Order: sequence, then structure tokens, then C-alpha cells
Amino acid sequence: MSKNKPVVVVGLMGSGKSSAGTLIAQALGMPFSDSDQWLQREHGGTAAPIAVHEGADALHRYEAEHVLRELEGEPKVIAAAASTVEDPEVRQALRKALVVWVDASDEVLSRRMRTSDHRPDFDPTVMRARREPYFREVADVTYDVGTLSPEQVRDAVLDELDR
Repeated sequence: MSKNKPVVVVGLMGSGKSSAGTLIAQALGMPFSDSDQWLQREHGGTAAPIAVHEGADALHRYEAEHVLRELEGEPKVIAAAASTVEDPEVRQALRKALVVWVDASDEVLSRRMRTSDHRPDFDPTVMRARREPYFREVADVTYDVGTLSPEQVRDAVLDELDR
């Protein structure tokens, strides 16, 4: 794969975007940009506190800003917040990237979301109903992280890039 094309990992909260994205970036020798870390650095907090103090609209605006800014820089692997696929400008910008959708059942995602306090309290069933059409629109490949480990997702993405 040419390192001239970014890789963007999308999915609902708890799907393992950060874990898979980190491994993909390491394997490709590319920089990695994670929405959670970017929010902390640029806006002083993670998703949950920003949603509480500034509102979901502000959080989603910041998350879209993350993807758009990072796609303009050097090619990298980007773990994008789930909300970003709702933004038409982000969906347009994603056309220049390989978009990897990591997904799992709502039960698996609910269990994973309870293990971290930096995530806002969102119901995956509601979020899936709202965002799944957009994930389907932008995704080049989709992996079930209910059955695949982050390492298996990395390997599958590397195989896809070799084709």
C-alpha cells in the first residue's frame, strides 16, 4: 500500500477503533491520531465531560474537526468518533481514505462501553439506528470485532491493502 493514502477506522463506541487503529498504524509505519486523545489535547477533555459541559452538538463538531484536520495533514491512521459519519463534509473527505468499519453486536458494545468512564452514556441500539446507514455508505471494508481481535483486524486490513 502506498503511504499516500490515509486509513480511517470508524465504528460505534466500544468497537475498538483505537486498539485496531494503533496496531494498523504501527504495522504500516504511519502516525496514529485518535479522537479521544485529540479531544483531550485540543479541547481539554474527553467525550463524556465535553458532552456534559458543552453539549453533544459541540462534541460532534469537535470530532468532525478532528477528522477533517487530520485528513489534510500527512497520511496517517485515524480513529474517528462515530458521530463524524453524520457530517456530510466528513463523509465527502473520507473518499480519499481507506475506511475500515469495526462493528459488533449491541450487546458486545454495551458491555465494552461500561468499562470506560471517558465515554458519554449513549445507547448503542439508538446510535446504530442513526449511524449505520452512514457507516455503510463510507466503509470500504467491515470487520466484526465481536469475533475478531484487534490483531486480526490489523491483519485483515493489511491483507486488504495488499490486494
